[in-house]
Amino acid sequence: MSAPAASAPVMTAHRAGLIGCRSCGRVWPQSETVCARCGARLTPPDRRCLQAVWAWMIAGIVMYIPANLFPMMSTRTFAGLQGNSEATIFEGVMQLIHYGNYDIAAIVFVASIVVPVAKFIAISWLALVAGRPATVEQAHTRLKIFEVVEFIGRWSMIDVFVVAILSALVQLGFVASIHPGPAAVSFALSVAFTMLSAQSFDPRLIWRGLPLRSRDTD
Repeated sequence: MSAPAASAPVMTAHRAGLIGCRSCGRVWPQSETVCARCGARLTPPDRRCLQAVWAWMIAGIVMYIPANLFPMMSTRTFAGLQGNSEATIFEGVMQLIHYGNYDIAAIVFVASIVVPVAKFIAISWLALVAGRPATVEQAHTRLKIFEVVEFIGRWSMIDVFVVAILSALVQLGFVASIHPGPAAVSFALSVAFTMLSAQSFDPRLIWRGLPLRSRDTD
C-alpha cells in the first residue's frame, strides 16, 4: 500500500490574509483597521499581549494569598459580650462540615479554593503554549480550556456574595451582627484580576501554532 497522502493545508484566518474582530467575531481583510459591523478597532494577534496576561494573573495570585490568610467574615453576638468569631475561607468550610451543611461546604470549597487555583494553572499553561506548534486537536483542546476559564470566572465570587448577603440580613443591633472581613476585599480583587487576565488573552494565538499541513499517521 502506498503511504497516505498529505491532507489539505490547515488554513487559518491569518494565512488567508484575514483578521478577526475580537468584539463581534466578524473577519475582514488585513488591510482594514476598523470593524464595520461593531466599530471596534481591528488588531492582529500579538504575543506581547501575554505581558498583560501575566501581569494580571500575578496580581490575582498576590491578592489570593491574604484572601486565604485573613478572616473572610466577622461575627459579633450581644455587642461582644458572648465574644467575636472570625473565620477564614477554609475555616468557614470546616464549620459548615461540622454543622452538617455538606452541600454548601462543597460549593464554597470548590468555588473559593478549587476554581481559583485551577484558573491560575489553566491561564499559566495557556500563556506558555500560546503560539507554539500544535495539532488541530491540541488547538481545539486549548480553546475549550480557555472557554471554560472564561465561563466559570464569574462564579468564583460565591464567597463574597454569601458574606454580602449575610452582612445585609444579619444586623440585629445589640443581639448579633455580621461584617465582612479583610479577606473579602482581597478575594474580590483576586477574582477580578484573574478575569482581566483571561480577557487579556488573545485566543487567536492558539491557532498561530498550527502546521501548514496536518499529515495522517499510520
